Amino acid sequence: MSVPSRMPEPYGQSGGANLADILERVLDKGIVIAGDIRINLLDIELLTIKLRLIVASVDKAKEMGIDWWEDDPALSSRAGRDQLARENAELRERLARLEELEPGRSRAQDPAPAPAREESP
Repeated sequence: MSVPSRMPEPYGQSGGANLADILERVLDKGIVIAGDIRINLLDIELLTIKLRLIVASVDKAKEMGIDWWEDDPALSSRAGRDQLARENAELRERLARLEELEPGRSRAQDPAPAPAREESP
């Protein structure tokens, strides 16, 4: 008497989770992948690479306290505006301190800037 072998069904034919369900679950819960790569030669460490990968939705990342992209000027226009506003405020403070050093001089007394000259090659 032979017992028929049971082969697993190919993906997509069973009632299992599809790619969208898996992706939704990963983004909802988040997933962390961590690993280290070390290259040694005769017990001398030449190179160590530490890999950390987090895959999560933006909401889940913020919930975990990860929001570095909001402060990076290369990734956020708001961060760029904030950085320019800080620089502007610092420059205004420096200018005010410099003007305090010369109390007799005011902006009305400042000479007009010299016109820019074009240099010939």
